[in-house]
Amino acid sequence: MLRIAVPNKGSLSEPAAEMLREAGYRQRRDSRELVLPDPDNDVEFFFLRPRDIAVYVGAGTVDVGITGRDLLLDSESAASEHLRLGFARSTFRFAAPAAQDLQDASEIAGRRVATSYPVLVRAYLAERGVAPSEIVRLDGAVETAIRLGVADVIADVVETGTTLRAAGLAIFGEPILRSEAVLVRRSDGDEPAGLDVLTRRLQGVMTAHEYVLMDYDVPLALVDEAVAITPGLESPTVSPLHNREWAAVRAMVRRSDTNRVMDTLYDLGARAILVTSIHACRL
Repeated sequence: MLRIAVPNKGSLSEPAAEMLREAGYRQRRDSRELVLPDPDNDVEFFFLRPRDIAVYVGAGTVDVGITGRDLLLDSESAASEHLRLGFARSTFRFAAPAAQDLQDASEIAGRRVATSYPVLVRAYLAERGVAPSEIVRLDGAVETAIRLGVADVIADVVETGTTLRAAGLAIFGEPILRSEAVLVRRSDGDEPAGLDVLTRRLQGVMTAHEYVLMDYDVPLALVDEAVAITPGLESPTVSPLHNREWAAVRAMVRRSDTNRVMDTLYDLGARAILVTSIHACRL
C-alpha cells in the first residue's frame, strides 16, 4: 500500500486534496482525521504539517508526499522532487527598508537576515559568497522583523508585494526561488509500488486543467488549414459529415488559447465550434 503524506492545513491543503480527489482518490471529510485508508486504490493518506512532509518522506516513514518546493529545499531531508504539480506558485525574495535602496544580494554581507527558511537562505547566499552577520529564524510575520529591530533584511514568500510595501519594505535582487507544490519521494532506494499510477493520475489532472476539447465543422477544402491551427497532441480526429463537402474535427487545445483559436477558426470558415472541459485523461 502506497503511503502518501498530504498537507493538513495552510495554502497547500485544499488544492492538494482537490487534486487527489480529481485523480480518483478518497479524501477526508473531517479535518480532524489524521490517517485515511483508501483500500480501493491501495493507498493510505497521512495528514501532516506541510513543513514536516519532506522530513517524513526522506526518513522513509511515508513513501511520497505533497509539499512546497521551498519547504523541501529547507528541510535538509533525503527527499527529492518527483513531480511538479502546478499549484500554490510563489516567489521567494529579499526585502529591506525602501529608504536603504538595496539593489543586489551582495549587499546583504554583514547584515542580519530574518526568514522562515534559514537553510534555503543560507545555501543561496553561500553559493554567491555572501556572508550575513546572522540568519534569524522566525516562524511567521517576518515582515515585522526589521521594525522590531530583529533584522536588517528579510527573505520571505512574495505574492503581490502589498504586505511588504505596507511595512515600508522594498523587494531587491533576483528571486531566491520560484516555488510551487511538488510531489516528493526519497532520493535513494527503489521506486515505491504504486507511484507510477499516482504519477499518471496527477499528470492526467494537470493536463485536464490545461487543455480543453474543441469540436468544429469545416469545409473539406479548408481541413488542412484548420488542422494547422489545431494540431492537437498527436493529431486531431477528422470525421466525415452527412454533407460530404464538410468534415468534423476534434482536437485538444490549451485552455488559455481557447478564444483566440475559436476566432481564428471562425475567420477561416469553421462553424459549430464547441469547447468541452476535460474531466480526466491519460496521455
